Amino acid sequence: MARTGIDTSILHKGSHSASYFDLARAAGEGAEIVDFCIPCNPYFPTPEMFDELGRELKSILKYYPSDSATITKKLASVLNLHPQTVAMANGSTELITWIDHLLVKESLAIPIPTFGRWTDQPLETGKRVDMFPLQERDGFRLDLDEYVEFIRERRSRVAVICNVNNPDGNYLPRRDVIRFMDQLSDLDLVIVDESFIDFSDAERFPSVGPDAVIRPNAIVLKSLGKNFGLHGIRFGYMLSNPAIASKIAKMLPKWNLNSLAEKVVHMIQDHEMEYEESLRLLSRDRRSMGRELQRIPGLTVFPSQGNFFLVKLPTEWSGVALRDYLVANHGIMTRECGNKLGMTSQFMRLVVRQAPDVDRLVDGMLDYAQRFQGRSVYDSDPLESSSRRWTEQYEDKSEYVGRRSAIA
Repeated sequence: MARTGIDTSILHKGSHSASYFDLARAAGEGAEIVDFCIPCNPYFPTPEMFDELGRELKSILKYYPSDSATITKKLASVLNLHPQTVAMANGSTELITWIDHLLVKESLAIPIPTFGRWTDQPLETGKRVDMFPLQERDGFRLDLDEYVEFIRERRSRVAVICNVNNPDGNYLPRRDVIRFMDQLSDLDLVIVDESFIDFSDAERFPSVGPDAVIRPNAIVLKSLGKNFGLHGIRFGYMLSNPAIASKIAKMLPKWNLNSLAEKVVHMIQDHEMEYEESLRLLSRDRRSMGRELQRIPGLTVFPSQGNFFLVKLPTEWSGVALRDYLVANHGIMTRECGNKLGMTSQFMRLVVRQAPDVDRLVDGMLDYAQRFQGRSVYDSDPLESSSRRWTEQYEDKSEYVGRRSAIA
């Protein structure tokens, strides 16, 4: 019997990853699940912030929240945004749904692999989805000029990019994204999904939010749940010119945000320094985790500016079997990417976590290799493996540069 007592059949139900709660219930009381699957900020909110939320939990759960317009106005004030350029929703996926229903008329272009709702949602409503395949040989990096050429050839009417992209963690410089928006000013819509951009330390001000709101057809998406480590609250927002923002906002339910989301919005401005520190610590952990993953023989670790890594497993490994083994024998929840368009089960996305958890992950992966592949994989020095070519990406060459990342 598996040491955690988890029935791994739960991992094979449905097209999406099993939820943390599904696994926790399957494991039973007292079992510890280490989550390398859901991209979350492990340093925010702080314990003191959770204590504050706990003290007010009774009133938060007992009373109605303010209407969405009031909460949105407060968020805009906190982030120094014009309220008429903001629409706030019950998670960024709700915004993707309404954008598709209201603004995508016939076709949408999207690089793959990427966040699945950008392909699944328009396909569900009968739109043509033009998929631009990113290449493994290029580290899944998106060439914007080639993508624009593809959009023109396919005559796509809506173009989407995710920056930072999920699952590969690639980042596009702000100046290049602005140029991309301007090249496609004749399209119905250009969407930049910045759900993970706060975790990037490549530029001081990486977001194109301020640039989108002065353009006729641009939208920028943000995910507060991802940024603040509070996926369970389900809150996100979009930025665009007032005409687009109001069209979306008018269709959203009047009370689509809950009281917990309202409370957190009011807490943000009092904890900006803690948030900045959380990003600094996560940036440090990303560099450290990248180096540790390099120690696994034959594992390819792709450079990342997100709070996760994309890795390619050795040829003789099975991503599905490794995922199941890590859950059953080490209590580690991972994301294998076999159900992502443009990927196979040889790829995994691993969330950035602190050193003790990373040690547990590496031990589990080496344990899997030893049990199922024999000792031959250890014949060479792990640090001299084929994945060594990415090592320079994780050398600690510069200090994290803080920025007002919460601003658009």
